Amino acid sequence: MQILRQIAMVVLLVLAVPALAQDSAETPYWASIRVSEVNMRVGPGEDYRILWVYKRPGLPLKVLRIKEGWRFVQDPDGASGWVLARFLTRQRTAFVKKGEPADMREAPDRQSKLRWRLLPGVTGQLGECDKGWCAFTVGPRQGFVPQDRLWGAGEP
Repeated sequence: MQILRQIAMVVLLVLAVPALAQDSAETPYWASIRVSEVNMRVGPGEDYRILWVYKRPGLPLKVLRIKEGWRFVQDPDGASGWVLARFLTRQRTAFVKKGEPADMREAPDRQSKLRWRLLPGVTGQLGECDKGWCAFTVGPRQGFVPQDRLWGAGEP
């Protein structure tokens, strides 16, 4: 009977480690929405009022605080609230900031060939950023965008 208790304790500990590791992440950090619809709430619980309903998979969010299975996040427009952690991923994405369209170039250089002009609000997969340029992928389109035109690039 003692061995069964010990085995049960080990199993419980092993199952708890991923949840504890997720809750021990250093904040702030970048995350993105990994589902087709997610609610932002005023507090960390499903009984709290819904502020926003996001229908933008891949939208980058800045995680500012952690509480159990919830994340206090900020979106590109500055709205903040609580989202269930299971609806987020650490996969890096970025959002073209407001203003003029952002140039996506063939190489990380203003003199390189212009491939596309990205409208504000476009989201895409963020690659490596170096010397003020970030590799950026929007669907089948790939290129380099100035880092200062992307929300979600750089340090959170």
